[in-house]
Amino acid sequence: MRKHLKKYLPDPSAISENRWLRPFHDSLLHPRLWHLNRHSAAGAVAAGLACGLIPGPFQMLGAALCALLFRVNLPLAMFVTLYTNPFTIVPLYLLAYELGRLVIGDGSHFIAPPEFALGHLADWSQAMLGWMAGVGKPLGIGLVVLAASLAVLGYFAVKLAWRLYLVAAWRRRQLRS
Repeated sequence: MRKHLKKYLPDPSAISENRWLRPFHDSLLHPRLWHLNRHSAAGAVAAGLACGLIPGPFQMLGAALCALLFRVNLPLAMFVTLYTNPFTIVPLYLLAYELGRLVIGDGSHFIAPPEFALGHLADWSQAMLGWMAGVGKPLGIGLVVLAASLAVLGYFAVKLAWRLYLVAAWRRRQLRS
């Protein structure tokens, strides 16, 4: 499994030769950021799943910072953030909103945003800010709960999958001999 993943990972020497990344040479070339084993892979998947819910273009930056902080596989952590995309982000945020409502005990239902009214832009803007303030607390809490849940599930799923792969490989070797 490691052989298949390694052929898609960037080479650390490419990082050391990049002039833009040269100031970060010492921290980016730490061996644990590029080593692929069950511990670094599980941590990288957890970091990528947690950071994948960060809004906007900051997902990969968050995953890279988590990989540097926890010393897990950097490329894998950044790659895993790609589970959020234009097709999955809306259902994930709706799930986070519902989780947040469940956690805070809010019994109300989702309220659609106010319809855009070009002639009454000031009124619409005020209504939109009120709607966003109402959605903000359940969504924020739900995003934290969902990110933590996905990270824990991803971590243990990778640990389990890696273990099952090793046991199967060990049994194949035993049958051959």
